[in-house]
Amino acid sequence: MKVLLEADGGSRGNPGPAGFGAVVFSADRGTVLAESKSAIGVATNNVAEYRGLIAGLAEAADLGATEVSVAMDSKLVIEQMAGRWKVKNASLAELHRQARDLAARFDRVDYRWIPRAQNSHADRLANEAMDAAAEVLDPGEPKQNPAPTEKPAAPGWTGASGTPTRLLLLRHGQTELSVQRRYSGRGNPELTELGRRQAEAAAAYLAAKGGISAVISSPLQRAYDTAAISAKALGLEVSVDDDLIETDFGGWEGLTFGEASAANPDLHGQWLRDTSVTPPGGESFDTVHTRVRRARNRIIADHGDSTVLVVSHVTPIKTLLRMALDAGPTILYRLHLDLASLSIAEFYSDGLASVRLVNDTSYH
Repeated sequence: MKVLLEADGGSRGNPGPAGFGAVVFSADRGTVLAESKSAIGVATNNVAEYRGLIAGLAEAADLGATEVSVAMDSKLVIEQMAGRWKVKNASLAELHRQARDLAARFDRVDYRWIPRAQNSHADRLANEAMDAAAEVLDPGEPKQNPAPTEKPAAPGWTGASGTPTRLLLLRHGQTELSVQRRYSGRGNPELTELGRRQAEAAAAYLAAKGGISAVISSPLQRAYDTAAISAKALGLEVSVDDDLIETDFGGWEGLTFGEASAANPDLHGQWLRDTSVTPPGGESFDTVHTRVRRARNRIIADHGDSTVLVVSHVTPIKTLLRMALDAGPTILYRLHLDLASLSIAEFYSDGLASVRLVNDTSYH
């Protein structure tokens, strides 16, 4: 898939309150596929422009793009990324490396300079981000340090900086279909007694940890009930995001692995190897990836630098972990998630991410 990426960044003071914006269009520029914007504290114009490019490339990668046409009104970024200008500024060298590493994931990336008037969408997003940056800084006293709300670089080797949106990914508790090891997608079985105890154990554990600002759930009853138990312990309400719903297994709903394989042997075998394959009357894992990415982007936009409990199902949680790991589709077949297990993924405004925990069940 080929996409068009337009990005921009700016600083009011150079250095001063800074932010970036990026938008990914379809190849004909007729459809907006993804947007990203963020305040980044105090920075220079060039740093903000690079951060916009990095965020846009990350969005394009999440969309599954194979070819990216980059258009920016920053002559410096375009010429440096195209390899025609050297990167002489040490503060830009690391950002240049990050952008090149992201670009290497695509089959083809080309870079084109455009006038600012033709970059109005990304420019608008960048200005909105700069407005947000200015709100947390004293405009009468330029600062060379990060804004007070921005934490130092995260530990580890990702190079990510700032405060991430931390997603606590909790799978729902046991149902009768999970006891019988049957495909359970859009069906709506209730939690068993054991399932409720699992949810209560998770809630007690999360309440003791604290620091959670929101609880978001799949609309299906088994997930919502699990979420409601945690929300009550945390003193919060449950919000529902329909894009966190489990895979639609179509004609395989309620069947065991063996029964589905016997019913459609060739198709079932292909489905276990290829995420673009769709069960009869259902949806592919690629389709799930697209809607879960929408949910992730909404959560980050709505909850910013906070910790959010997300209660969902096997496939959406695996998909969020895949995004954070920047892994290929085959990881979906290799991750194992127990009932009422907890995983943790963190997403940063510059497009980087990390996974801190997978499949913890120690609390039940």
